[in-house]
Amino acid sequence: MKSFTARSFETEPARIPEAVLARLEEDPRALFTDFQWFLYEGRDTVFFTAFARQPIDAAGAQTLVANMVALAPQLTHGFVGARPGEPLTAEQIAAITTVVTVDDFDGYPDKWLGPSADIFAAETLPLFRVMVANRRGGPDGEGRAAIIQVRSAHALLEGSDSALLTRSQPAGHGLLSDKSNKIGIGARLGGVIGAGLMTAIHLFFAYVLSPSDKPIYARTLAIPRKRLRDLANALGVRQRSLYFALVTHALNGDGPKKAMSDKAILATYTQVGGKRNEADDDFFRVRTHSAKFPVADDFLTYVQAVDELVGRIEQKDISEMQIKILAMFGMHRRLHRLAPWIHGPRFWRFSGAMHMVLTLVPPHHIHGPMTQGMIEPIYCGAFHPSTNICTFCPGRDYVTFNLTMEARHIANADKIMPLLERVEAMVSGSAAGSATLTEAV
Repeated sequence: MKSFTARSFETEPARIPEAVLARLEEDPRALFTDFQWFLYEGRDTVFFTAFARQPIDAAGAQTLVANMVALAPQLTHGFVGARPGEPLTAEQIAAITTVVTVDDFDGYPDKWLGPSADIFAAETLPLFRVMVANRRGGPDGEGRAAIIQVRSAHALLEGSDSALLTRSQPAGHGLLSDKSNKIGIGARLGGVIGAGLMTAIHLFFAYVLSPSDKPIYARTLAIPRKRLRDLANALGVRQRSLYFALVTHALNGDGPKKAMSDKAILATYTQVGGKRNEADDDFFRVRTHSAKFPVADDFLTYVQAVDELVGRIEQKDISEMQIKILAMFGMHRRLHRLAPWIHGPRFWRFSGAMHMVLTLVPPHHIHGPMTQGMIEPIYCGAFHPSTNICTFCPGRDYVTFNLTMEARHIANADKIMPLLERVEAMVSGSAAGSATLTEAV
């Protein structure tokens, strides 16, 4: 996405129907779309972290929260006692804001990252938290005086919201489906029937094949954006294809015994954009693609295959699958009202045969009063029970790789940078050889 502003998603503010407002006391999530409901019940969370050049006191942190709510009014939704669209009270802001002092920033932001279960523990508090840690003694050698972290239920924020807030731009959600782009009756009916089958299959396999409860760990990497852009250009592939290939190839490991698969890595990856229609979710801008990356020991072969597959996938119309998935979420929601016990912990841990979720968020450019004093790199990612996720967050100068995954895979995160260095050396050597040959001729 070459440009990214609030106007990229210009919509009329969503009017809340009186009937829905009347139901909020009984159901605080009545305003949620089916997709939002699904992510809330799954306890999916997201995080944003950046360092700052100046310390931030309690008053400054609370002002930051108030400004966030003004730009992203959906942060006032979804909890007991919520007043949608109205400012949070001083007491509510104080309850969700934390300021501490630390000796240094060694291990940050990784040591701060986790599933954020506390967001859901207090039903009468907003579904997000803001944390600040100030360095004792002032800025360190890199000019970092504080670190800021925003954690939220994924039901309220997505990567595009984080990008907009980083630019101090409005991140509110109107009706994001395109009601003027109609879906044919056949496609809609097929989607509903398909969703019914998917719901039954989903429930069955969730209880048969759901993995055991495994702790999820976090690891972040910050890489100069120019370094990755230059390498992608030298390889003749899309930058996102290079990101996907570096992470999945490194995590899969070397040698005959692969950590994920010796045949193909099954992944879903998300992007913002694409032509929307009436069947799209009314809250989320993101759309999901499914990919099957064929495993190859040679990285150059592998990244070319990933790039070719990404190109083919993004030419496809995914409207039919979007209809089925969103209808499936709706069916799960209706089932949950009738029999909440159906959706137990085993269900929410199930992610099918998928090895990885790869999320590419829009560029995060620090600008305006909302992020004044913050500095790159910017870290942005997500947690989902028993799911291996890597979120790629590009800034002006850095791209961060934000990995949240089980222990056996997080250990392989140490292989990403050595792999990048080996590929750069191969490309550099190849270019030098070609130049020498040209001079000789």
